[in-house]
Amino acid sequence: MRKEWTLFLTFLKIGAFTFGGGYGMVSLVRETVISNGWLTESEFLNFIAVSESTPGPLAVNMATFIGSTQGGILGSFLATLGVVLPSFVIILLIAAVLKT
Repeated sequence: MRKEWTLFLTFLKIGAFTFGGGYGMVSLVRETVISNGWLTESEFLNFIAVSESTPGPLAVNMATFIGSTQGGILGSFLATLGVVLPSFVIILLIAAVLKT
């Protein structure tokens, strides 16, 4: 499987199974990126610092930055889509149920 799709599936799992927003995801993202060899501990800490200082949600910024370093533009897009998609689908389903 291409690395970009691995990024998508990895961040899809992170987005689907973590609660508490970006700060709740940090430990799972850390464990995942270090165990896959995508980043070192030092690089990951730098990514958190940059993600916190840029506008937008922490989890989205982390997914975008990590995806960018590992898979370029496509990797950043797919990692970001993966982390956002579960919440989007859940809200969409809730809105559909409440509308009827």
